[in-house]
Amino acid sequence: MNYKEALSWLYARLPMFSRIGPKAYKPGLGHVSELCAAAGYPQNRLNVIHVAGTNGKGSVSSLLASICMEAGLKTGLYTSPHLRDFRERIRVNGKKIPRKQVVAFVQQYGELITSLNASFFEATTAMALDYFARRRVDVAVVETGLGGRLDSTNIVRPMLCVITNISWDHKDVLGDTLEKIAMEKAGIIKPRVPVVVGERHQSPGVDAVFVQQAAASRSPLTFAADVCTGQVVKGRPDQFSWTYRIMTQGKNMVVRCPLCGPHQVKNLVTATVAAGQLTHLGIRRHHIRRGIRRVLHNSHLQGRWQPLAKKPLIIADVAHNEAGLRYVLNLLAELKRQLHFVIGFVADKDIDNLLALFPKDAKYYFCRPNVPRGLCLDVLVEKAAAAGLQGSVHPSVRHALKTAQKHCRADEVIFVGGSTFVVAEVI
Repeated sequence: MNYKEALSWLYARLPMFSRIGPKAYKPGLGHVSELCAAAGYPQNRLNVIHVAGTNGKGSVSSLLASICMEAGLKTGLYTSPHLRDFRERIRVNGKKIPRKQVVAFVQQYGELITSLNASFFEATTAMALDYFARRRVDVAVVETGLGGRLDSTNIVRPMLCVITNISWDHKDVLGDTLEKIAMEKAGIIKPRVPVVVGERHQSPGVDAVFVQQAAASRSPLTFAADVCTGQVVKGRPDQFSWTYRIMTQGKNMVVRCPLCGPHQVKNLVTATVAAGQLTHLGIRRHHIRRGIRRVLHNSHLQGRWQPLAKKPLIIADVAHNEAGLRYVLNLLAELKRQLHFVIGFVADKDIDNLLALFPKDAKYYFCRPNVPRGLCLDVLVEKAAAAGLQGSVHPSVRHALKTAQKHCRADEVIFVGGSTFVVAEVI
């Protein structure tokens, strides 16, 4: 078996959430536990930072990994989904897992994976933990896939738990109230393990979930926003490195960061406070500052207010729920230019509220991401029209982008998004 064959086997044989949606979600730790048992319990040989949340967990995970790397720690980073290459999910010190290691894992455990009828995410989680243990990383930053309590990554025994925030997403799987969603995310809290929650929520019931869960687990709880604040010092939406001030314990830290936008302040505050819990690993303030500045270089994070071209300005962003899209659309509005949107969605997402957020005076190029769960264009056009959005229909994401480029002046802006999978096809 070569790498291409191993990857084809993973895609073809295993149910994958990013392709077919909730039908691929297999809650519980049974399958991943058996896979990890066969691999010699790699999760027990790792110092793990476990990161959950609705928005920002990818950015916070990448920031924490970058900070650890700047402190000289061999650092594993497990994130999902990938945009271009499967191996983006599993990195050590920024380098993707070798192809031969993917092949070796599939060959060694493929029969067990099949017998368990494990999901794609269960298999890749076991693969990541196995690889990190083999590489003897000093720390592994592990991002949850969906939720937390029943997520495959919850097999780990973390030294630190981080929950970025709570907002609406995956209501069909995680629950129809914010408190239920919070309970699922709070499921990563482990006995006597420190937990950092990024934001205070407008609903007191959400914060109460974390307070109660932490108390029951005797876990020290810190709300990052209570001990640290941040603000934008300098940055415009058409710039792709902003300057921020982060203030904690009476000390100011001014840092440039390639993660842009006022919403990134929350992620920077969360990562800073979380990193402050890791002084026993030798992490100091200058590692935090340098890790923030070099986050893209170290982690190779993509799809966050990412420029693809300058004239016209083309920006891609993977924001795909209401809270995330509000941040992005506010940035676009600040540009005060004619906007062109190349957008598509997945079928299992309630997009009526999302479409209502988009500006009615923009030009739209509707497309369907090339995954089985992509929302069909007839439905998208109908829902867009109901929201007052008019545009053209295109057979692919690339075709939509090329058409937008033909109709866009050099001083106008094209935005590509709506779904992670739309962005993946153009990056």
